Amino acid sequence: MIRAFLVAAVVALATAYQAGSLTTPPRSVTAPIITEEIDRTGTRIQLPRAKLLNVAGATRPAHEIKSLLNVPGRISYGEYVWDDGGIADGPVWVFVDLTAQTMSVFRGNHEIGATVLLYGAEELPTPTGRFTVLEMRKDHWSRSYDAPMPYSLWLTDDGVAIHGSDVRPGAATHGCLGVPLEFAKRLFAAANTGAEVFITRTPRLTASSA
Repeated sequence: MIRAFLVAAVVALATAYQAGSLTTPPRSVTAPIITEEIDRTGTRIQLPRAKLLNVAGATRPAHEIKSLLNVPGRISYGEYVWDDGGIADGPVWVFVDLTAQTMSVFRGNHEIGATVLLYGAEELPTPTGRFTVLEMRKDHWSRSYDAPMPYSLWLTDDGVAIHGSDVRPGAATHGCLGVPLEFAKRLFAAANTGAEVFITRTPRLTASSA
């Protein structure tokens, strides 16, 4: 991924995210493009001023973004990036962009994980909005689809969850969010019930200086 795949919508960085052949469309209508004073020299992109992430339904205070993973290049299907080194303890929350087919995990004010994901097929779409993790199951087998759902984080009472999947081009889920197995394992270890998960398809975010 050219670093800042969700950032144009979340914190108004100028780079675009590319996941395999997928490219995030420009989102300057949603948030102004800001390129000055952004430090990309280290392992993290440090924002010159913290940005507030305002999402409909989010709890208050609003999430504040201070840094993102600095990962030049691309993430292909089945790959992920995870780096929480030096990041203090804090609430873990998740941002999903179905249009870009990406998931970003934050701890407090800092991004710690990013990956390409699978989402629901057209006839079984993934719901959008604000959710909280209702239940966590390390080893779950779907009786409905006779398939494993390892490291499941349940978001709805009718079966939508984040879980480990074989993430590959052309694949889809039955409404869940499928992520690479090792990424799911790391998220499962980092998250807890009650963690916020924001799923968007068209950006409904605004970025403003703190």
